[in-house]
Amino acid sequence: MSGHSKFANIKHKKEKNDAAKGKIFTIIGREIAVAVKEGGPDPSNNFKLATVIAKAKANNMPNDTIERGIKKAAGDVGNVNYEYVTYEGYGPNGIAIIVDALTDNKNRTAANVRSAFTKGQGNVGTPGCVSFMFDKKGQIIIDKEECDLEPDDLMMTALDAGAEDFGEEEDSYEILTDPDSFEEVRSALEKAGIPMLSAEVTMIPQNYVVLTDETALKNLQKTLDLLEDDDDVQAVYHNWDE
Repeated sequence: MSGHSKFANIKHKKEKNDAAKGKIFTIIGREIAVAVKEGGPDPSNNFKLATVIAKAKANNMPNDTIERGIKKAAGDVGNVNYEYVTYEGYGPNGIAIIVDALTDNKNRTAANVRSAFTKGQGNVGTPGCVSFMFDKKGQIIIDKEECDLEPDDLMMTALDAGAEDFGEEEDSYEILTDPDSFEEVRSALEKAGIPMLSAEVTMIPQNYVVLTDETALKNLQKTLDLLEDDDDVQAVYHNWDE
C-alpha cells in the first residue's frame, strides 16, 4: 500500500493528551457510558464497548479505571443522556472536516462547532457533504522502535487475524481493517504482545490536500484547536496533509 503515515501526528497528539489526560479520560468515560447503555457491560457481547476499551488502552487508561467506568455506567444506565452527533464542513481552501461529538446539549455543541469553523474562515455544511471523501476503517499504528517482530511476521500476524492491508513507513507500521473486523485484529495483536501506538475505528481520507498559504494554514489550525478544546468533541477527521 502506498500509505500516508500518521505516526508523527499521533505521537504529537499523544504528547498533548499526556499533558491533559483528564480530558481524554473524560471523553472515553462518556463513550463507555453510552456504549454500556446501548449494549450492556460485557465487551464480548458489545462491539461498541470493546472498541471503546481498545481506544482506552491505546491512550494508557488504567484497567481499573476502565472497569470502574463500566460498573458505574451499568448501575447508572437510566441517567446517561449523551448522544452522538456528527458535523461535516469545509475549512480554508476546501479542506474537508468531519467532527464527531458526544453531547447532552445539541444546541450548545452545534453553536460551538459552527463558531470554530467560522473563526477559521470555514463553514459547516450539510450531512454527507464531505464524508464521501473518507473511508471508515479500523486503523492500528505500531511504533517500529517498540515492536520486536520482523515486518513480514507482523504482516502475517495481522493478515491472519483478518486485517485488510498492511503498510510500512520509515518509523511505523499501519494496519487497516474493516470496521467489523477491527476488534478481532486488535485483540490478536494484543495477545501476541505487540504494542500499539494507536488503535481505533477512524475515518481515513481517500486523498490528501496540501496547504501552502500561511493564512489558510493559520485559519485551519485555529479551527482544529478550537474543536480539540471543546469537551463535547470526541474526534476530528480531515484531509489536510500535515
